[in-house]
Amino acid sequence: MFTKFFWTIRALLYSPFFGKMGMPSYLGKPLFLMGIKRVFIGKKVRIFPHLRMETHQEGSIHIEDDVIISQNVHITSAGNLSIGKSSLILANVFITNIDHDYQTIGQHVVKQKYHVKDTAIGENCYIGMGAAIMAGTVLGKQCVVGANAVVRGTFPDFCVIVGAPARIVKKYNPDTQKWEKWKE
Repeated sequence: MFTKFFWTIRALLYSPFFGKMGMPSYLGKPLFLMGIKRVFIGKKVRIFPHLRMETHQEGSIHIEDDVIISQNVHITSAGNLSIGKSSLILANVFITNIDHDYQTIGQHVVKQKYHVKDTAIGENCYIGMGAAIMAGTVLGKQCVVGANAVVRGTFPDFCVIVGAPARIVKKYNPDTQKWEKWKE
């Protein structure tokens, strides 16, 4: 509790440097922040230590209300990246909307152009430990992403996504009100 008091003070001190910092929110000691004038954080957002968050070019990051971001998370954007309200992102997760071109032989990949595809995480999603949410991913409401999943593509509301590459293994059935195995 005492630690979170200091994290709240840190959020207040950092708030003028963000595009928006809703209160009450708290921010554990970040590892790296870049371009945060284009980062918009809602109310009651809890960010644990060692966050790396960066925007490039005209990219933006929108984190809605009541989101929890665990430690050692890396979020990078050169386009539109959004995280829906009440989502939980566990430790060691990577979220991006950037792919690097690699076509030019003999030129460092970092010096080649970006391929940007908007990325959106729906509301009330659960992103498991070590997952990678890649450029162009769109998760519907209340999706569950398994640990170490590599996610790319569009996924509907109420599904469980696992694997590398990620695929749907369960969906919520509103008729039976149960999570059921998914058969393609």
